[in-house]
Amino acid sequence: MKFTIVFAGLLGIFLTPTLAGYDINVNDNNNSGGSGQQSVSVNNEHGVANIDNNNGWGSWNSLWDYESGFAVIRSFKKKSCIVHKMNKEVMPSIQALDMLAKKNKLQGRGPEAPPPKSLIYSVKHDKVNNLDQFGKSIVTMCKGIPTYMAEEIQGANLILYPEKCIKVDILWILNISLCGEAMEN
Repeated sequence: MKFTIVFAGLLGIFLTPTLAGYDINVNDNNNSGGSGQQSVSVNNEHGVANIDNNNGWGSWNSLWDYESGFAVIRSFKKKSCIVHKMNKEVMPSIQALDMLAKKNKLQGRGPEAPPPKSLIYSVKHDKVNNLDQFGKSIVTMCKGIPTYMAEEIQGANLILYPEKCIKVDILWILNISLCGEAMEN
């Protein structure tokens, strides 16, 4: 009986950090418009990372649902959600996100650091009618908000891209550009 209690206690000690969520806060003085703060909250149990960028009217939230393979960015200025498939070759894993965010925070990464990876998406003009296909977390975040689907543009160069884009920079780890007619409103 003592062995069972000791084993259960040790199992709890070693499993808790794996299943627990964590929060990381980073001041980001390189946001458009001057300053802001980003925070990352990760729920390992549900396989979801939530990135909040608080920068006044330019604020946004991003949710990465590792279980469904979809991510969403909710722009407060545009009053809309943009859903896209996660590119797992470019977007860090949920475990690496923790390490990268902490490393960049401790090193004070910013404009002088090596450039982050970039993704460019073309946002479709038609609204998404059925959010259920993207998973429960995205439904919760975007229910009642105009939602659009975006597709990654492979090999695109933002400088040469002719359409209006909004840029989402995530903790000096990843730059995401959302481009298209839906971004012009």
